[in-house]
Amino acid sequence: MTTQQKTWSQRFESALHPAIARFNASIGFDIELIEYDLTGSVAHAKMLAKTGIISAAEGEQLVNGLEQIRREYRQGLFVPGVDAEDVHFAVEKRLTDIVGDAGKKLHTARSRNDQAGTDTRLYLRDRIAEIREQLREFQGVLLDLADRNVETLIPGYTHLQRAQPISLAHYLLAYFEMTDRDWERLGDICKRVNVSPLGCGALAGTTFPIDRHYTAELLQFDKVYANSLDGVSDRDFAIEFLAAASLIMVHLSRLSEEMILWSSHEFGFITLKDSCATGSSIMPQKKNPDVPELVRGKAGRVFGNLQALLVVVKGLPLAYNKDLQEDKEALFDTVRTVQGCLEAMTILLREGIAFNGDRLAAAVTEDFSNATDVADYLAAKGVPFREAYNLVGKVVKTCLSGGKLLKDLTLEEWKDLHPAFETDIYSAIAPQQVVAARNSYGGTGFEQVRKSLIAARDRLA
Repeated sequence: MTTQQKTWSQRFESALHPAIARFNASIGFDIELIEYDLTGSVAHAKMLAKTGIISAAEGEQLVNGLEQIRREYRQGLFVPGVDAEDVHFAVEKRLTDIVGDAGKKLHTARSRNDQAGTDTRLYLRDRIAEIREQLREFQGVLLDLADRNVETLIPGYTHLQRAQPISLAHYLLAYFEMTDRDWERLGDICKRVNVSPLGCGALAGTTFPIDRHYTAELLQFDKVYANSLDGVSDRDFAIEFLAAASLIMVHLSRLSEEMILWSSHEFGFITLKDSCATGSSIMPQKKNPDVPELVRGKAGRVFGNLQALLVVVKGLPLAYNKDLQEDKEALFDTVRTVQGCLEAMTILLREGIAFNGDRLAAAVTEDFSNATDVADYLAAKGVPFREAYNLVGKVVKTCLSGGKLLKDLTLEEWKDLHPAFETDIYSAIAPQQVVAARNSYGGTGFEQVRKSLIAARDRLA
């Protein structure tokens, strides 16, 4: 059994084996590019007419036919199957059905190679804009939470060990900064996405007197590829996007990990609301953090897509190779995954968690995370910091053996350790003061956090 002859197959004596046709076809996934293929084709048809390669009447006929296909697709009336091979052939075949032989002129001075690259860039340009909007919404939720929790204290960690108390707003602002870099990075990448390969042909350009800058202008590209070989084979822009998407997922995954830990009985820093949690099939008491767990898990598939495309392109000779068909599924899946995860985490932070104030207040008073402040206290009174550091280490050791915290020591016990200690040591090591005192630029001090919030709002505006 063979398949229907293709437009390119007069060179061949027989058609493709049906299994090979299915294996070769990309219509199952690149149909997602149809709107962009139609938009690019409209621009190409207008250019062909403008340069006199086809007549004005033929150009108008092609544009009208392409817009009819767009309407049919949106109404569910145009659903090409495997026989179409890819979205480009599907559109061209349907166009010829609509306008007759004029439809066969659409592909003049164009190859599927530059066509596919154009479609992919148009698609990715729009998706980047959407993801950047989602990042801004996510950041807005972070700032709303931070506004309400400037003086809410939480334990800060290094090595997952209690280190120093910090403002909860300061913690949230750290994720604002991470996602702001994500937002900026995507904007920078868009400059390299927004370059037109249309007119590069299969690899060497064309003999027709085309106007590549005109099609670029119609499609709102910033510029055109200066080298036709590079234009049809370049997937750097796609790899850059996948790398940026991977970093977005890194940041969401890190936040997810903390939400998972904090919602556990052992931490108890947050409570999951019913709208963003699920239950166990056999343990009725449980409330599972499915949203952050799924985000943490989905990060791996985005990393995998980046690695997959790197491997695809690493050994490709110039110019176009069929391997590059593999870029689309990686891109489509990554876009869907990142957008879905951003939406879910935005909802989780906005309405799916509640911070447990009493537990957080207790958490910053039940450890030795104020030990550094004792050393700073002595250093401020003229004791060399390293000497003070070693002294406080002995103090902590003594407290541990006696089952005490630093706040439980009497003034006499403090003075036995060093005569520089006075009654103000108690206020110096109180959690609220420990945080407030860290007023260096970018620090967790309340004054600095409020300034950071104002600056962050300005960036969003």
